[in-house]
Amino acid sequence: MKQAVTRKGSVGAIRIIAGQWRGRKLPVLEKEGLRPTTDRTKETLFNWLAPYIDNRVCLDAFAGSGSLGFEALSRRAAKVTFVEQDRQVANQLQKNLATLGLSADQARVIQDNLLSFLHGAKETYGLVFLDPPFGKGLLQKSIDVLEQQGLLSEGALIYLECEVSLPLSVPANWQLLKQKQTKQVSYSLYLKETL
Repeated sequence: MKQAVTRKGSVGAIRIIAGQWRGRKLPVLEKEGLRPTTDRTKETLFNWLAPYIDNRVCLDAFAGSGSLGFEALSRRAAKVTFVEQDRQVANQLQKNLATLGLSADQARVIQDNLLSFLHGAKETYGLVFLDPPFGKGLLQKSIDVLEQQGLLSEGALIYLECEVSLPLSVPANWQLLKQKQTKQVSYSLYLKETL
């Protein structure tokens, strides 16, 4: 749920749209730069993902509120790794995992810089959510490291959310499946094909 930031560190909420926790609200810290994906965008994305999400191993990079990862878990993703650099935000994600009764086999929170985490990651992912803070050049770097480190499984789906004006270079074997944009935000879903 998109909410205006009030006091730094105050609490807002996100809503899970569908699945086993449909309608459930989870608290999130409202911090500068944290932009939970709007319900409308999230609904569009998960309509796109509906045929594919079951049993996927997911990475919610730049997790923030965890909105996308929690929605994936609600819709029967096998596992989600949430990576969040901010300690307070990561702690809130951990509390929300506990609230939902999720085990470490189903979900885990990594409090780290995403690029550092990716350089040491051993797991491959079938669904990746990349929605970094705007204006910091992190999206292209993340795409490059995911490919270089071989962290995407065959047939992986990659969701990108970025500012409309951002030029991106995606690997040749990433097929664009869906794309939409608002005045300020572009969001796209790619499929990693076998070369």
